[in-house]
Amino acid sequence: MGYVAERVDVVVVGLGVGGEEVAGKLAEAGLAVVGIESNLVGGECPYWGCVPSKMMIRAGNALAEAGRVAKLAGSASVQPDWTPVAKRIREEATDDWDDTVAVDRFVGKGGRFVRGYATVTGPRTVAVGDQTFEATRGIVLATGAAPVAPPIEGLAGTPYWTNREAIEVEHLPTSLVVLGGGSIGVEIAQVFARFGVRVTVVEAADRLLPFDEPEAADLVQAALEADGVTVRLGMHATRVLHSEQEGFAVELGGGAAAATGDRLLVATGRRGRVADLGLETVGLDATAKAIDTDDRMRAADGIWAVGDVTGHGAFTHMAMYQAGIAIRDILGQEGPPADYRAVPRVAFTDPEVGSVGLTEAEARDRGMSVRVGQTDLTTSSRGWIHKEGNTGLIKLVAADDVLVGATSVGPMGGEVLSMLTLAVHARVPLPQLRSMIYAYPTFHRAVEDALRNLVK
Repeated sequence: MGYVAERVDVVVVGLGVGGEEVAGKLAEAGLAVVGIESNLVGGECPYWGCVPSKMMIRAGNALAEAGRVAKLAGSASVQPDWTPVAKRIREEATDDWDDTVAVDRFVGKGGRFVRGYATVTGPRTVAVGDQTFEATRGIVLATGAAPVAPPIEGLAGTPYWTNREAIEVEHLPTSLVVLGGGSIGVEIAQVFARFGVRVTVVEAADRLLPFDEPEAADLVQAALEADGVTVRLGMHATRVLHSEQEGFAVELGGGAAAATGDRLLVATGRRGRVADLGLETVGLDATAKAIDTDDRMRAADGIWAVGDVTGHGAFTHMAMYQAGIAIRDILGQEGPPADYRAVPRVAFTDPEVGSVGLTEAEARDRGMSVRVGQTDLTTSSRGWIHKEGNTGLIKLVAADDVLVGATSVGPMGGEVLSMLTLAVHARVPLPQLRSMIYAYPTFHRAVEDALRNLVK
């Protein structure tokens, strides 16, 4: 005998940042909303991503700043201790990885919470456990993304870390190998190195942060190496060996010496959780890397998707942005469609790397008539005053008399990025940017110099 479907207005599958926002706002609007989550409500960001990782980074940066006192203000000595960092993550960020507060928040808005794995079983129908729901308005898919482990011989079955294990660690290892030189890999590598861990980063590309400007990658590499990190570029892992006594050995191609460490962090990318959702029952590709949506976040009739699973960037701010669009569309409200020209991203290394829009290479690949302007932050007014820890740059990419991309590296690089994001998003003409008054002496004043340096 088949299950009798319970009729509701909306079913939200996945209550990470984007799904929780959609479910909560629709429930507050008076709709009958069922939110389904198999893991923790709130998703990656508050438990294993943005929040706890930035607490780690803040702690590591404090140690680095103490080391700069000698050249600025006298003398200081510090003794790294991971205990307060782990305690803060456990108590302040994650409630010891307990989502009771988040569940209560959603239920308090009028939503109905179901813990379990959901499957789309047909148009507007979702099954979870022994329950089936019919969503009269539709289904919102917000299942997020998961780390991808490359098919390296010997890796499967070993106790390697993803970002989750690295965030949860209470006692640091003596040594760590990081596979992957993207933002997650380099952030964790720098933090652990500043707490005394011997860290080796292995990246297959010829530079770190391969999706950012090469000039930014060079500065980050130099900073990591100054912190004692060994960076090995253009290296492909061919085999992983592990034993409880000797830890990990990552064999590399080309006869290079193996990278060894007590622990291995795999940070080689993430992929949207698309498989096993039953997408084929509603005409969607269940084997795709992501769920395609239109500019209203519609994936099919009666189905919306938001967040990492859409493939537009695994960022909390992207999930929230898309959630707002989906909410308006479901409620029949007017509002701007999705626009991905000015997607900001930040690698919270020291120096911090903020980027928006196209890189120079991406713009040239699109056949644009590109002009590039750049300035060294260390020679800017604020950089000179700041002195120790002032490494950075501003790089602007322009075409058709507007900015199409920008990178801000340095102290608070992500904060300086805000004005550049606005300029790219609003297509502010270059003459107008040049005519602005830039506060003195600020880091963002270096943008004025970069504008002055724009050349083909």
